[in-house]
Amino acid sequence: MSLPLAGKVALVTGGSRGIGAAIAKRLADDGADVVLTYARAADQANAVAQRIQAGGRRALALAADSADPQAVIAAVERTVAEFGRIDIVVNNAGVFPYGPFEDESAESYERVMAIHVRAPFVAAQAASKHLPRGGRIITIGSCLGERVGAPGMTLYSMSKAAVLGLSKGLAQDLGKRGITVNVVQPGPVDTDMNPADGEGADHQRAGLPLGEFGRAEDVAATVAHLAGPGGNFITGTAISVDGGFSA
Repeated sequence: MSLPLAGKVALVTGGSRGIGAAIAKRLADDGADVVLTYARAADQANAVAQRIQAGGRRALALAADSADPQAVIAAVERTVAEFGRIDIVVNNAGVFPYGPFEDESAESYERVMAIHVRAPFVAAQAASKHLPRGGRIITIGSCLGERVGAPGMTLYSMSKAAVLGLSKGLAQDLGKRGITVNVVQPGPVDTDMNPADGEGADHQRAGLPLGEFGRAEDVAATVAHLAGPGGNFITGTAISVDGGFSA
């Protein structure tokens, strides 16, 4: 049986844990070789790479803080240098600032916007020099980019809303080359950053028509669909994987 991503090379930022790790593994299971970046969790990133290699695919874990634009560019160029091409870019690296709006600092603003907005912009610009026809750029947004259900998330929600505008623009700019650009917007997903048994989990669960947190693999499945043949005619849009949170 042929794999839908056989012969493809993917770069997944923030791929050491949670949603990013699930995406890296799923793309590899679908046939792609995968480069994943991490900021601090070297052991976890290497474990993901080893799992991919054990499945017969090539993998490389790179230290690259997405707050540093040069590190993002270097990750793209290293991917091409090591594996000879790049077909799929998944901008997943993220942070979750939470707290009163009046207490947010300029430094916090700069870091959040650097990771959530500038890094996808820079990655897309660097990768666009190498992406072939049929290339994919997928950014992990958030259901909170469209609906803010509680106070304390202004900075996070603003940054996640910005990636949709970025992706719509890139869809126009790169569409003539056959490159698709989309956003996947997770809702409450059970990860170490937002555990299903953590503080505030019951409040999130109450806003879910399906009544339960999603899994990182649910998000990865949608990313894999967009990265594969099923995503050929999908571009410039956002797909929610949120258990109905935004309904």
